[in-house]
Amino acid sequence: MVDCCSFLTQMGKIRGFMHLDNGQESIPALIKMCIKNEDKKYSYYREHCHALAAGVDPGKIMAELCMKDGGTCHGAGGSMHIYDKPTRFQGGWALVAEQLPYSAGAAKSILLDRELGLVEQDLENGDVIKFDATGDWNEKDWEAFESRVKNNGDDRLAVVFVGDGGSQNGRLPELLNASAKQNLPLLIVVIDNGRAINTFTKDVATSTMKYTLGEHYGVPGVLVDGLNAADVAKAGRAVTDYIRKGNGPAVMQIHTYRFMGHSPADPEHERGRKDEKAWAREHYDPIKAFEKKYKDNGAFTPEELSAAMKEMQKVVDEAVKFADDSPDPPALLAKELEYPTPINTDYNAIPPPSFAEAVNKRTISPEQMEAITAHMEAMREKAKAGEITIAEAVNLAIHEEMLRDPTTTMQAEDLQAGSSYGIPGMTQQTYGEMRASDEIIDEGHFIGKGIGEAMNGYRPIIELMNTNFGIYGMAEIASSGNTYLQSGGQFKLPITILGAGGTAPDQALGAEHSQPFHAYIMGIPGLKIATAASPEVAYGIVKSMIRDDGPCFLLFPVKMMKDTKGTVDFDKCMPLKAALLHEASEESVNSRKAVTVLTYLHGVKESLNSIEEIKGEGFDVDLIELRTLKPLDLETIRKSLERTNKLCILDESTKSGGVGATISSIVCEEMFDLLDAPVMRLSMDDAPVPYASSMEKVVVKRGADLVEGVVKLCSGKV
Repeated sequence: MVDCCSFLTQMGKIRGFMHLDNGQESIPALIKMCIKNEDKKYSYYREHCHALAAGVDPGKIMAELCMKDGGTCHGAGGSMHIYDKPTRFQGGWALVAEQLPYSAGAAKSILLDRELGLVEQDLENGDVIKFDATGDWNEKDWEAFESRVKNNGDDRLAVVFVGDGGSQNGRLPELLNASAKQNLPLLIVVIDNGRAINTFTKDVATSTMKYTLGEHYGVPGVLVDGLNAADVAKAGRAVTDYIRKGNGPAVMQIHTYRFMGHSPADPEHERGRKDEKAWAREHYDPIKAFEKKYKDNGAFTPEELSAAMKEMQKVVDEAVKFADDSPDPPALLAKELEYPTPINTDYNAIPPPSFAEAVNKRTISPEQMEAITAHMEAMREKAKAGEITIAEAVNLAIHEEMLRDPTTTMQAEDLQAGSSYGIPGMTQQTYGEMRASDEIIDEGHFIGKGIGEAMNGYRPIIELMNTNFGIYGMAEIASSGNTYLQSGGQFKLPITILGAGGTAPDQALGAEHSQPFHAYIMGIPGLKIATAASPEVAYGIVKSMIRDDGPCFLLFPVKMMKDTKGTVDFDKCMPLKAALLHEASEESVNSRKAVTVLTYLHGVKESLNSIEEIKGEGFDVDLIELRTLKPLDLETIRKSLERTNKLCILDESTKSGGVGATISSIVCEEMFDLLDAPVMRLSMDDAPVPYASSMEKVVVKRGADLVEGVVKLCSGKV
């Protein structure tokens, strides 16, 4: 099949990067012999043979490589991104080593299934759902079931493949630490062909013996020669048996030799490797070695091997024909797969899982339930009195959703102590260490684990102590937005990332804690981004985003978390759209003295506090809180501009590449006829936010700037 892919690439039927696997055939043999359909499988960009060995249909693989609608992902993923939900083949991933934390989340989902008593069920449409394994049992039988599960009635594992170049990435020791700490059923396979792309690994790494790295974490490892496929399969069986018996993770390092360059863009005659590759094809070909060994010992006759080759060639020919006969994917498919949950969804209408009550009863003790009920009731009383803070409202919403749906999980730094603002407070004390996990201080790692959980039936909430720390997880955040489309709509990825952020006037936190991270992630496709500047909004949008089937990112104003108080609309999800907080008087509109003001985060407080001063100057505003930055609620903006014909944006991001720049561009493109003045952007300067107030006042815009801007707009001075 690999040779055929090389030929199709030369013909132009397979386009983009095609990473061939000649010389590494013992790895698919390992998968075929030792990995079950129910096991979770994560690979990298050289994954098509892994998918084939895992049981993915050859025709669908070939069609995907040839960008056809009949492919595993309808042509949306391509050669580096094959996904197949029925075989639990959960992707080739092209950002080197990004798949490592995803596999930890997948392995953790297996332990969560065991702890909650949930079982996966395959549907006829190819989807995989969870149901209560004890649904038809009497309650007294739960202990027997629990004993059976914890004694390996469920022996599934997750397996992740990474090259030796990728194994030098810092994600590997983080993975070893996490998998050892949580005793995850995870097999880590390092495919060691001696190269990091085309560079000798020894030229960039002090140690290439990755199977020994786990010693520091109590994770065993084994080194195997990939020339001998039988030895690889035998070692693989021993290692997988070890993991399936509940012993935790293990590492396999398999020495191979890749005959081709990194991709067709790296021909072997470059970099002086032609003679080296010729030697390898002659002396280090696992297929030749396999054929010779078993012909010599009489296991196969030459005729039997020839017949087997013809049989395999027939499979390849049929796969190519299937790809050729498949139509191109619909032109609008990418747009249809932007979000798994439609923008106008009523989240209140989404039912909870039928097993919620039973699982809660099994997994939350009466004492724990009494404690969390008292905790939530205290916050509800605060809300009734108008005294609940943003942070408390978020915490209340999280607990309500975790009780409503036991597949909802929580991950954060300093989680046991409630993190900085109490957002994850009481979660681990109530739901245990598996559903509410304290994580290492690396956002990329635990966002990645959340992605793995989300791909396997869970709804992780990832709390960032400060959203700017999400910079460490940009690769994972970007991939979360891509995955629904990239998998052809197979993996919906219901993950909610939230935390305090933004830049308030007089914040005094310095540049690194004052970055406009919301602007940094605006360009990530498939990601819904929201903000909440009051307890009511925070509560309602948290609930909506947790129920959303796609990746969501929610920001709260860092300087208002504990000071801004109010009430909440109990048990109600809030729509993901903008809101008119103050409407300009008809008199100001008719006299052309009204302005539409768009803002979010700390800008909401600044704007509300400025309204009386603006009125004192003889003007008024339609004040709109942008509760969703993406997708943008253009309908609410248009409705206001039809009245005021003037727009001012109080923006908590930089002038270049900021949120205001995006909104201004869209308004000018789609609503230009409604404007009778240029859009005014009151954005942060492009300079980093300084610590000292004397400098910061120039960089960060505030209420005084808004008053001045409205006056200028209405006075024709812009």
